[in-house]
Amino acid sequence: MAGGGLLITRAGGTEFEAKITPILIISGIMAATGGLMFGYDIGVSGGVTSMGPFLQKFFPTVYKRTKEKCLDSNYCKYDNQGLQLFTSSLYLAGLTATFFASYTTRKLGRMLISGCFFIIGVVLNAAAQNLAMLIIGRILLGCGVGFANQAVPLYLSEIAPTRIRGGLNILFQLNITIGILFASLVNYGTAKISGGRGWRLTLGLAGFPAVLLTLGALFVVETPNSLIERGYLEEGKEVLRKIRGTDNIEPEFLELVEASRVAKEVKHPFRNLLQRKNRPPLIISVALQLFQQFTGLKAIMFYAPVIFSTLELGSETILYLTVIPGAVNIFSTLVSIYCVDKLGRRILLLVAGVQMLVFQIIIAVIIGIKVTDHSDDLSLGWGIFVVIMICMYVSAFAWSWGPLGWLIPSETFPLETRSAGQSVSVCVNLLCTFIMAQAFLSMLCHFKYRIFLFFSGWIFVMSLFVFFFVPETKNVPIEEMAERVWKQHWLWKRLMVDE
Repeated sequence: MAGGGLLITRAGGTEFEAKITPILIISGIMAATGGLMFGYDIGVSGGVTSMGPFLQKFFPTVYKRTKEKCLDSNYCKYDNQGLQLFTSSLYLAGLTATFFASYTTRKLGRMLISGCFFIIGVVLNAAAQNLAMLIIGRILLGCGVGFANQAVPLYLSEIAPTRIRGGLNILFQLNITIGILFASLVNYGTAKISGGRGWRLTLGLAGFPAVLLTLGALFVVETPNSLIERGYLEEGKEVLRKIRGTDNIEPEFLELVEASRVAKEVKHPFRNLLQRKNRPPLIISVALQLFQQFTGLKAIMFYAPVIFSTLELGSETILYLTVIPGAVNIFSTLVSIYCVDKLGRRILLLVAGVQMLVFQIIIAVIIGIKVTDHSDDLSLGWGIFVVIMICMYVSAFAWSWGPLGWLIPSETFPLETRSAGQSVSVCVNLLCTFIMAQAFLSMLCHFKYRIFLFFSGWIFVMSLFVFFFVPETKNVPIEEMAERVWKQHWLWKRLMVDE
């Protein structure tokens, strides 16, 4: 430490001085509110799709099925493609929007005001009179999600000093978990509103994080990397001085200028992603996004009320129990913020893989024994035990795969392919999220309790992938990933040659 600053040790013996400045913290918090809207959208879907008045208006066949006692299977109450499209359309739209976001983050800056998409989408959803209006609103929300998920992780990684990059980046995931909990609390409260209009208030309250995101985007500083990349060298140097809290920024500034020079020589960043030297971060980013979705966590968060309804726990109990995993999600993400830059990325991913695997299997065994196609034998006691197991599973995801699935891709691509690489990463994430949201209720109907064993298999595979192929990136400056990470790995070093 020197003069209260945080010294970041470099490979060549040089040190970059950086303090934890107020402008750094404020910009990080404001930018991370992009995750608040994303989390609210994740949490709100399952709540409204379990509300009788919502189903009665938009999905009457599903509503009728939930009231029948002589179904072929309790697991199939909510198996409806239209109902699944309500949830999944948001992610399909986000998938498309992220490629436009790649261009704008390169040309216009890292932080974009995607709040207008969110606000218009919220208005359409809350005022929806038919299914088409409802889906269009979700699509506009998806456009906002695509832009926010592209910009925010990059922004946080680029403004952060190296030694707190992991913790600052995870603010995005923390806001996602807060959004999920907020949605669960809103679902619980609005379900009690008389007149059957609680679902409109639930969808309308998404306007709060949307406005917060819009205002937050107006107050954040642009990243030095982005300003320098667009030719604003003096502005970039001044912002770097402000966020680092020191005048001793020349060495870091010169490295950013050199990285920008190299980046400008790349005319086709998406094509350059396929070069041998760029394949390690590309492969790992795609794999992490794929595995993150096939842990089953988001499917459980989307449809938690529906799952608990399948277990015949009662409508009010369902929404009450849904709040608990949301609270666990936030607490465990705070644990990740504290640990990620101390313990590293790999150890969190591996330990969490074991924890998730164990609790997924326990959940499958309990539901397989206690819940049959036509019975509602799962007592409140057993139901609470299942919720506890789900909380343990959610906890493992929240301090590992949830935040690190966003952190690692955002910190491993070189500047010349960073926006393109983040676009591919977000695209894969949203594509897999769309597939899971669109297919989960049908899978639940056909797999029954074995759906949890299906996810367990993926968790086993992804843990093996991390053990063999994911290197540690803790405390490594972004611009030195090639030399200090990829060229030191037993497999990826074979690809690190110029073409």
